[in-house]
Amino acid sequence: MRSNKKMHFEISERKVLLFVFDAFFVIAILYLLNLFFEFHYFAFESSIIYRPIIFVGYLLIFGTIFEMYNLQIASNQFQIVKSVVLSVSTAVLVYLLTPILSPELPKQRLVIVIFYFAVLLMMLLWRFFYAIFLASHRFSQNVILICDKDQVEELVSGLENVDPHYRIIGFVNSDSNSNSDSDSDSNTNFHYVKEIKKNYLERFVSRYNVSEIVIASQKTDGITADLYQQLLHLLESGNVIREYTQVYESKTQRIPVHYIERDFYRFFPFSRSNNNKLYLFLIRFLELLFSFTGLLVCFVFIPFIFIGNLLANKGSLFYTQERVGKNGVVFKIYKFRTMIAASETNGAVFAVSNDKRVTPFGKFMRKSRIDELPQFYNVLKGDMAVIGPRPERPFFVEEIAKVMPFYETRHVIKPGLTGWAQVNYSYGESIDESLIKLQYDLYYIKHRSIFLDLSITFKTITTVLFYRGQ
Repeated sequence: MRSNKKMHFEISERKVLLFVFDAFFVIAILYLLNLFFEFHYFAFESSIIYRPIIFVGYLLIFGTIFEMYNLQIASNQFQIVKSVVLSVSTAVLVYLLTPILSPELPKQRLVIVIFYFAVLLMMLLWRFFYAIFLASHRFSQNVILICDKDQVEELVSGLENVDPHYRIIGFVNSDSNSNSDSDSDSNTNFHYVKEIKKNYLERFVSRYNVSEIVIASQKTDGITADLYQQLLHLLESGNVIREYTQVYESKTQRIPVHYIERDFYRFFPFSRSNNNKLYLFLIRFLELLFSFTGLLVCFVFIPFIFIGNLLANKGSLFYTQERVGKNGVVFKIYKFRTMIAASETNGAVFAVSNDKRVTPFGKFMRKSRIDELPQFYNVLKGDMAVIGPRPERPFFVEEIAKVMPFYETRHVIKPGLTGWAQVNYSYGESIDESLIKLQYDLYYIKHRSIFLDLSITFKTITTVLFYRGQ
């Protein structure tokens, strides 16, 4: 049996698609301007062909910072305008002011106006086309699960919340002994998820144009001989069959610690970058560079922060706190004060949104991340890295480790000023939210690389620019 499946794209493929066509349309419009306008500013000559490439590079960098490649924003027609205008405007401005690599500013200012609006309109037209004709239809996937019935709601919400185009339309109950030749509605809160009888699996896949089968059952006795044979036939016919932890990790970019439990280390090979001497040397060199720069910026801000702290926080300018670092070693972290003095008279508590202990001036400091600047001293000392899991207080580490397996795995690398959890999730205000942050932290430890570090850097810049701190 061979089903006719419609084409679909994974999340990473959609981002590549956006990158490629953004570059294509920008090059195309600049080439057309070169043909129809006799302005040397748009010249496509072999000796200066690098110029449009540089501009495209700027656009991709600022597009990443201003979230043009965030798929949720790229699918929203209203948010497209904001991200595209910010990205194009910044890219054009930086390109115009780049010495040597970009052409001299033209005497006719109309050239700049044509350049800017031509690129802007082309980008808006292409992105609106993507949102209207591609994002809402082309990327949808029909998926079925093989799992226990009581797992369905958790598994469906866990995947579809991340990728709305990933539609789980049915499941095979691996505990069911029923072999009816028809499918029926399940009792779950997801009315469109049908319960599929085991001997109906192949027909269901063909009838509903299923593109992927996800095996989430941890009970091997639920995979009967008949069900196994059907899965084998589907695999031989070119159908995609994947294990749930692989799908969860690729879709959410988190490690499903709550799901894999005792098999954690089988699913968790540590990134080779953690022992790659060249990578570690390069990262340490960049950390020292960032530390000196960050401390210089910190000294510039100190007079203004001192006045603000004197009026609003009424406590010491710097605030120190014990945190757990690499290999469980406790160190003192340095921050600018953002809370009132004696804010924990009743013991340690999680920081929460709209925390009453945080002063208005302290809230501004946290949102802009200025309060973190003194931590560059910790990076300089080697207690911390620029990128890594955020260091937690010893009290909370002990409490969380009691109820959360593998929590202390975070300590195999240095904690960081920013990290994968920080740019993808808010402050952990409870044990449950700390579990989600742990999943992000473990994903970083598993996939640590230059490319992931760059992604975190760009997302951190976005967080600061859009004032999304806590």
